[in-house]
Amino acid sequence: MPKKIVHLTSLLSAIFIIFFAYRAAGQDYYQGKTIRIIVGFSAGGGFDTYSRVIARHFGRHIPGNPTVIVENMTGAGSLIAANHLYGRAKPDGLTIGNFHGGLLLQQIVGRKGIEFDARKFEWVGLPVSDTSACALTKASGVTNLDQWIAAKQPVKIGTEAPGASTSDIARVLRAALNLPMQLVEGYKGTADIRLAADSGEIAGGCWAWESIRTTWQKSLEAGNVKVVVQVVARKHPELKDVGNAIDYAKTEESRSLIDAGVQKPATVYRAYSLPPGTAREQVKILRNAFMATMKDPEFLAEAKKAKLDLDPMPGEEVEKVVAGLFKISPGQTAKLKEVLAPK
Repeated sequence: MPKKIVHLTSLLSAIFIIFFAYRAAGQDYYQGKTIRIIVGFSAGGGFDTYSRVIARHFGRHIPGNPTVIVENMTGAGSLIAANHLYGRAKPDGLTIGNFHGGLLLQQIVGRKGIEFDARKFEWVGLPVSDTSACALTKASGVTNLDQWIAAKQPVKIGTEAPGASTSDIARVLRAALNLPMQLVEGYKGTADIRLAADSGEIAGGCWAWESIRTTWQKSLEAGNVKVVVQVVARKHPELKDVGNAIDYAKTEESRSLIDAGVQKPATVYRAYSLPPGTAREQVKILRNAFMATMKDPEFLAEAKKAKLDLDPMPGEEVEKVVAGLFKISPGQTAKLKEVLAPK
């Protein structure tokens, strides 16, 4: 037999051995086990909704078909969940975190209470990047951004805590556009903010249109709630008649603040991650399973029924975006600190 054929045969044999060993190792490891997805917000919100739909299909794409459950670990705009994932969860490939990506900026600006280094998480992937927006009730009397800017009384906006989009989007818009706004903090999630707005306790809140559209659907359709501003590089096709914050910014500093404080980090707001030190084999298995779930016909059908937008990003790409966030200039960092982490 010619040497080239012998070498090729040996190479193919080695590849098959490695492949099947990898498959067997993954199946042996996950078979009969339970994976927990820890969501940093209360049940019924956008993060929780996405995670529960994903959890129902994720296990089918992991060798060994483990059970996948969702647990809610609320508090401090999902900071409690992020800190738990980083410092307390075992790096065994059985705990996946879904905390708010805005916390990465909080680390950059030096917020107290951050007990993690986002660059050391193992990023699994994300289902969609956010279209940041603010929605207000009809009772607030504000139906568009021009009216909000001209409002004589501060508009009450419900927020969770710095690091959550409900807080960070509002803080950036208040600083960049000089919006009259009163932040009402301490809500455990967007579900609680919606309830407070529907009861008249506050006027509304700011988070992802992808979530607002799904979880506040009935009020939107009834005309009791309206999106009054979006915060994106390009307008969302479903919000063509809604003002874009960047178009109202009057200075380069304001535009830079909107971009660095909302638009860029919103790319990874909904990312899923693993504790530092998780074995590379498990990281690879879960990354592959996540992207396979995003293509699963049954998952896609359920996501469509729930009106969940999807534009998935693999873990490797999330890792690159996260690294890029840490390259902002000292000047931008100082301004963000002033806005997002006030004393």
